Amino acid sequence: MTIMNSTSKKTKLALRANNDNPNHHLWNNRGIWWCHFTVHKKNATAERMRFSLKTRSVEQARERRDRIFDDVAKHYDIAA
Repeated sequence: MTIMNSTSKKTKLALRANNDNPNHHLWNNRGIWWCHFTVHKKNATAERMRFSLKTRSVEQARERRDRIFDDVAKHYDIAA
């Protein structure tokens, strides 16, 4: 899923979710799971977002990632 529209002036969250990969936007750094994605802003800039999920459990990391996506979508007033 990609949420971007070049004609729109709203901030967009770039999410390319591979439904075959439940760990999309996650990576494991020395045993701790992290989440990363990019927010494309209306002023033609982009901001990389990276968050430590502070867990060694992949199941818990997926839950925290999903909550982060929900929070970011609400902050930027977009549907993620």
